[in-house]
Amino acid sequence: MTDSVVYVVDDDQSVRASLESLLASEGHAVLTFDSAQAFLEAPRPTLPACLVLDVRLRGVSGLEFQRELARNGILTPIVFITGHGDVPMSVAAMKAGAIEFLMKPFRDQDLLDAVHNGIDMDRRRLAQDRQITELRDRYALMTPREREIMPLVASGLMNKQIAMDLKLSEVTVKVHRAQIMTKMQARTLPDLVRIVDRLATDPAKA
Repeated sequence: MTDSVVYVVDDDQSVRASLESLLASEGHAVLTFDSAQAFLEAPRPTLPACLVLDVRLRGVSGLEFQRELARNGILTPIVFITGHGDVPMSVAAMKAGAIEFLMKPFRDQDLLDAVHNGIDMDRRRLAQDRQITELRDRYALMTPREREIMPLVASGLMNKQIAMDLKLSEVTVKVHRAQIMTKMQARTLPDLVRIVDRLATDPAKA
């Protein structure tokens, strides 16, 4: 069983078969689709992935589909392939986040290199997603008072200063500080600073 998957969306059956054979020969799990809609309707495993997408599809174009995926929060890295591309088209695709734009006929190794790069990127993204989910779960365990104190601790304020700001006893702040470190699994103050910075960029917590 592989730990990644490559999706191929192309309305040419012979191209799909050729790409599936090439990618499978490298040990990839491959799922092929003849349209953008078929891809959207299919169940997709939660694995590091890369999408090989033809620019010209029936119905929606590959570039339009790229924008639709972004709107739907589907962040799978995209490698475009086309026999009818031009510079403006490739620039538009890359600006929208595509990792490669390959003109047919392309070298097999160029496609494989792009796919490997895409899977590596997606693996890192999924790892970051797991990390932020774990941080959200830890943050949810804290009391409102602990959430109030945590950024003050991370800013470098001493217990005495926090106590004065919040009109609490220093002992109470010390207890809360210990609970914060435990619940957020921060061994040191720099650990907590990194956690607070990471949560500050999390739109789900905002």
